[in-house]
Amino acid sequence: MKNSKIFALLLASLLSSSINAQNTITNNGKTFIDLNKNGKLDLWEDTRLSVDKRIDAIIQQMTNEEKASLLIGIGMPGFTENFQTVGNSVKNKVPGAAGGTFALERFGIPSVIVADGPAGLRINATRENDSKTYYATAFPVGTSLASTWNIDLIKQVGKAMGNEVKEYGVDVLLAPALNIHRNPLCGRNFEYYSEDPLISGKIAAAYVNGIQENGVGTSIKHFAANNQETNRLTIDEQISERAMREIYLKNFEIAVKESQPWTVMSSYNKINGVYTSASKDLLTTILRDEWGYKGLVMTDWFGGFEGFEAIMKKQSSDVVAQMNAGNDLLMPGLSIQKKELLDALNSGKLSQEVANKNVKRILELAFKSPVFTDYKYSNQPNLTQNSQVARNAASEGMVLLKNDNNALPFSSKNEVVSVFGVTSYDFITGGTGSGSVNNKHTVSLLEGLNNAGFKIDQELTNLYVPFTEKAAFAERERRKSQGILALPQRLPEMEMTEDFINKQAENSAIAFLTLGRNSGENGDRVVDNDFNLGKDEIDLIDKVSKAFHEKGKKVVVILNIGGVIETASWKDKVDAILLAWQPGQEGGNSVADVLAGKVNPSGKLTMTFPMKYEDTPSSKNWLGTPAENPKEVTYEEGIYVGYRYFNTFKVKPSYEFGFGKSYTDFSYSDLKLSNSTFKNNLKVTVKITNTGKVSGKEIVELYVSAPQKLVDKPNAELKAFAKTKELKPGESEIVTMELKPEDLASFVTAQSSWIAEAGTFKISIGASSLDVKQSAEFQLNKDIIVKKVQPVFKAEKEFSDLKSVN
Repeated sequence: MKNSKIFALLLASLLSSSINAQNTITNNGKTFIDLNKNGKLDLWEDTRLSVDKRIDAIIQQMTNEEKASLLIGIGMPGFTENFQTVGNSVKNKVPGAAGGTFALERFGIPSVIVADGPAGLRINATRENDSKTYYATAFPVGTSLASTWNIDLIKQVGKAMGNEVKEYGVDVLLAPALNIHRNPLCGRNFEYYSEDPLISGKIAAAYVNGIQENGVGTSIKHFAANNQETNRLTIDEQISERAMREIYLKNFEIAVKESQPWTVMSSYNKINGVYTSASKDLLTTILRDEWGYKGLVMTDWFGGFEGFEAIMKKQSSDVVAQMNAGNDLLMPGLSIQKKELLDALNSGKLSQEVANKNVKRILELAFKSPVFTDYKYSNQPNLTQNSQVARNAASEGMVLLKNDNNALPFSSKNEVVSVFGVTSYDFITGGTGSGSVNNKHTVSLLEGLNNAGFKIDQELTNLYVPFTEKAAFAERERRKSQGILALPQRLPEMEMTEDFINKQAENSAIAFLTLGRNSGENGDRVVDNDFNLGKDEIDLIDKVSKAFHEKGKKVVVILNIGGVIETASWKDKVDAILLAWQPGQEGGNSVADVLAGKVNPSGKLTMTFPMKYEDTPSSKNWLGTPAENPKEVTYEEGIYVGYRYFNTFKVKPSYEFGFGKSYTDFSYSDLKLSNSTFKNNLKVTVKITNTGKVSGKEIVELYVSAPQKLVDKPNAELKAFAKTKELKPGESEIVTMELKPEDLASFVTAQSSWIAEAGTFKISIGASSLDVKQSAEFQLNKDIIVKKVQPVFKAEKEFSDLKSVN
């Protein structure tokens, strides 16, 4: 008895010596973290084993209850309608985060925290019983970032953003959003990049690579074809397989293959009658089998529910269909979904094989997240440095649409400047909803001009400031009363007499006039007083232009907007137009940098500005039928989205895709192809020379025109692009771009194949989609079947895509 007591004491002593205060276990001289603090080395804690084996060890011991819990999220802030509240690990760790995964305490697996933020991390800036602030940087919106066409710069933005994600204790940023601009009225176009899948995919990949360099994850969204906000939870989109593959999926394919995002977020909408979150065609056949994606798929918040009425009635999404489709995680996670999952697991309706596969992907995400290694986040990201990154990116994304008689740059600091437009004094950082950011401060245009040393007309400012403050306060209160998804409304312009404006023209050297637009999640824009200018805005442009032009002075319009507006009816009234987008928190400084010539604008449009809204091909069936409450929308334009339509059908735009001016000029010369006959690839080189008087960067666009015997095709499609370094006057750079077989291929539905057709191909090197500088031809001697795939997206109803007249 005595010996047994001594043995027990000795064993206890040995155990206590192998488990230190940090809950570690020593085994054979190696130290391991005791994740679940049970005092023994479990298989999933043994880092000598592969992650695969460690996760399998967890799954083998999990109960159906634990699996059902892990397959749904733990709720979201502000949603407590007796379903599921935010778990304490999210609420207490990162207030304002969008949600997280279930913590498996028995195994020591923590919650993975996810938060919104295409334009910067969205968390609460203030916290209960805490005097500190937790501001994040508001970066330029998606349309601005894409307009840089600068992959290296976007990666820098991502790296800065990822710094804030990691240091604020978040594991996965719910971004980027890269849906195609099908129509200029989509309320979330500010988050998205382009009407073109190549530029969209390349920008997204750079963004993801930059963020994930920090050891945190991303969630590319919304997969796929989430192109309108109206009835977004239920809208049934009729889309041909070819349009899906060539336009609405190609951007995601590029992002997946070139950056391997940790997660993908399935969208709300249906495609041909099937919710994307329950579409095996989309989430397994295409995403995993064809593209080789290995990461996790989560739903958008409440994805797969038949609208909010179903949620209020405590009806569930079809959780079995979602799991079988390959949608691993249901967000934000409702108790009804857990009950349905548990019942399905217990009854066998949901197989253990499928559930284990989905659970495994969630655990794989957890194992590589900072929270799993107990990363000691600082709550002190480098906000000063990140703000400078935002400023640089914003100025590079600005597009100079017009600059008659060198109205810009205007660098005089001795002459008085008149600043018109309510938005000049209340600059719009970015859109609303989940794409917004709780940043500390937004630099207005007025502040930016003052910071740059401009001499501002004080009489005009003294009128605008109180007017703007009152209007902005009323708008903020209205939005606050309606909650996070309140749609923004533009502020009205201040009325001024012609005599007063004439006085400003007399005393000022130039007029800067800002027009603003905002939009957000859960609603789409409208044509009147939004896409088109309001009467108050037209009156302001007319009065200011008349007064200043009569005095021989220039008028410059700054567009502080997230998406496309009408420009054709008023652009001839002004001397210069600078498209500043919604440029993030440093916006006013960034605009001032460009206006003064400190930065030479080098952005170009990634979407078409039509002469009028009705010229947009999707305008004929936007937003679906019935008009008053759309249930279904048919993508009759097929692949002819944006410039593919305008250029092929010869519809004149106000500003074409790829357009953007500079303060200098560039020449294009010495276009060379590596071969006159295409084999495995083709290298294209062209010499770009700065022929002007100031340094600048040029975006070089490569378009391909292909044979069209098997299927009709646009007259040319963007297949490659490059941006030069900053070239000094007289300096040249040889730009090299490469074409591969997939760049020549179109999807031929009848053969379920991507095929590059034999014949003559034309390469057009341009400064825009219509401004071709150099061209050349090459031959493809025989058809190349680049890839044969499974037929997907079976049509729900018969319809025909628009065909070209070529």
